Amino acid sequence: MHQAKSSLAGLSVALLVVLVGGGCTPSPYGDLGLVTGTVTYEGQPYPNAMVLFTPTAGGRPSRGISDESGKYELIYIRTTRGALPGDHTVMITTVPPPSEERKIFKETLPPRYNTRTELQHTVELGENVIDFDLKKK
Repeated sequence: MHQAKSSLAGLSVALLVVLVGGGCTPSPYGDLGLVTGTVTYEGQPYPNAMVLFTPTAGGRPSRGISDESGKYELIYIRTTRGALPGDHTVMITTVPPPSEERKIFKETLPPRYNTRTELQHTVELGENVIDFDLKKK
């Protein structure tokens, strides 16, 4: 009887170790993948680029705007960073500069990066670094 209790206790501890330490740890970003990167155009950092990741299987898109050094980070909703895991269609457009007079803004980037995007990327759980080196041609 004592040996049966001992074996049961050992089995319980082993099961607990497998469940806790066997890859069941949640991602630090929950069900999202953190996406950061740099946008360059013709080899130069590209500030004010709106980077939009839209899941191809459906779901909420994520977006970010590049800073002066071309670096961006995707936001899923409000202050929640990241993007849904899976395949995404990516669109990159230029955010028009604020101006006092209303002008028609002409997009600098070629349509293959925005209105007719050719960009596709997969987001994984955890950290993703996805850089975009955009070219005129």
